Amino acid sequence: MSNLYVLYEHAAGYALFQVSEFEEIGALLPQVEAAVIDFGKFSQIVKPVSFKPFKNAIAALENVNSISEGICPEDLQVFLEAQFKGMKVKKLTIGVAEPKLGAAITEALAISCNHVGPVPEILRGIRTHFHKLVDGFTLQSCGIAQLGLGHSYSRAKVKFNVNRVDNMIIQSIALLDQLDKDVNTFSMRIREWYSYHFPELYKIVPENYLYARVAKFVGNRKTFDAEKLEALEEVVMDSAKAQAILDASRSSMGMDISPVDLLNIEMFATRVIALSDYRKSLGTYLHKKMGVVAPNLAALIGDQVGARLISHAGSLTNLAKYPASTVQILGAEKALFRALKTKTNTPKYGLLFHSTFIGRAGQTNKGRISRQSNQQMLHRVQDRLFCRCPVERFRREAQATGRGSTQVLRDGR
Repeated sequence: MSNLYVLYEHAAGYALFQVSEFEEIGALLPQVEAAVIDFGKFSQIVKPVSFKPFKNAIAALENVNSISEGICPEDLQVFLEAQFKGMKVKKLTIGVAEPKLGAAITEALAISCNHVGPVPEILRGIRTHFHKLVDGFTLQSCGIAQLGLGHSYSRAKVKFNVNRVDNMIIQSIALLDQLDKDVNTFSMRIREWYSYHFPELYKIVPENYLYARVAKFVGNRKTFDAEKLEALEEVVMDSAKAQAILDASRSSMGMDISPVDLLNIEMFATRVIALSDYRKSLGTYLHKKMGVVAPNLAALIGDQVGARLISHAGSLTNLAKYPASTVQILGAEKALFRALKTKTNTPKYGLLFHSTFIGRAGQTNKGRISRQSNQQMLHRVQDRLFCRCPVERFRREAQATGRGSTQVLRDGR
């Protein structure tokens, strides 16, 4: 009959336990599951053999990283060799939680390992009663050790890198684009919905955000009177427009609306207003984030265009490594491949079309100014990407260079 030992990797070190009556435990697994809860019964089955603490937090992190990768750490190998020195390994079985770790121990020490049967339940009991089985531990000290190692392990697993904070920019610009689509779709829906009751408001208030606010404020046009005119002026910020809304409500040809329908319209208008407000705050957040992560790029081509370029490239570092010709057509890949397939002219610009450099250029000069400004942008971003240069001075130089290039192409001198 083989002797079963259970290895438990705690945040503070390695612990080895001996399990009595292994064969009987395997046959009575339901009773073992019940005994795990009761420490008195569990302590009769599992006896502590030895405990080896880690030297420091760095050693603990190195060991847990090795175990997670299925490697038997040197500290663990030395610990097991010392415990089983002089014993016949053929009669030994070590219960482990991870099968990869068991295979590594078998390869290193030629000791058979087991991770099935009663082993998981025994490990669950050890994990529950560890502070009672091993001297010198309390429930609080175990929690502190696990918390510290958990933070260190998670930080290493995520591989935190300060240079990858541009992920926040990528997510922000993606959410910003999605919010633009959603707000526009919802605004058109509320216009169609409320126009059955007040169709004249559609032409008086063309802005989507303002329309949702006015629709929520006016509500039932039949109850809207001159007493609310002053409050409406604060909403639309235009006395003439507020008067036009009041006059239109008195002679509107829209149908009557029930209180239930009006309540749903007002609730939906509230959601549209909240989404629009969040979209504005997200734009402010993106502006601040670009000022921290990529101030040179933001100063040169703007927050949103720069954020879209970063998102398309995958990171700011990837963008800086691209050649100018690649950055010039980022966002126009479909048009590029279509042009190559049909053997027609390739696109002159992609996302950079929305930058102020190309917007200021004439129609005949857009392609040339796109290439030139793109080269200048990449040179400056590559030179100063991780340099703490004054952003305001960089912005002035970039804008002066852009204006000079546009003037040269326009005037021919």
